[in-house]
Amino acid sequence: MIVGMHPYLVLNGNGKEAVEFYEKSLDAKVLGIQTFGDLAENPEYPMAEEVKGRVMNAHLKVGNTDLMLSDTFPGNPYQIGSQVTIALLINQEEKTREIFRNLQEEGQVLMELQQTFWSSLYGQVKDKFGVTWQVSNQAAYEG
Repeated sequence: MIVGMHPYLVLNGNGKEAVEFYEKSLDAKVLGIQTFGDLAENPEYPMAEEVKGRVMNAHLKVGNTDLMLSDTFPGNPYQIGSQVTIALLINQEEKTREIFRNLQEEGQVLMELQQTFWSSLYGQVKDKFGVTWQVSNQAAYEG
């Protein structure tokens, strides 16, 4: 069952500035910010210092609405028109797979469904209308 759907803004390196702006402009409450530097270091994929300060995920509460945002990872394209995606939260793994399959019909998988440290299943898909969906199982990964 789908348990939530949130707007997700994608920025180009100015995510922290955006968090401060929306906190002030929209009376938003910042519930959490994670940067790429918060990830565990992987010696096979060293991370440049300028990447570590970029926002990997921020969660703000605006009234009764959740607003999520992140910066692009350097090397990934930033395209005007693709700054807003939709984060879809689902509470059953099989339903997560089904919805992901449905959205990819005539679309494009940007990131296959996979385990992450925040979700047992997470993936990104651009549907046939050009809308990017971040599909996530709500159950936390307990690996």
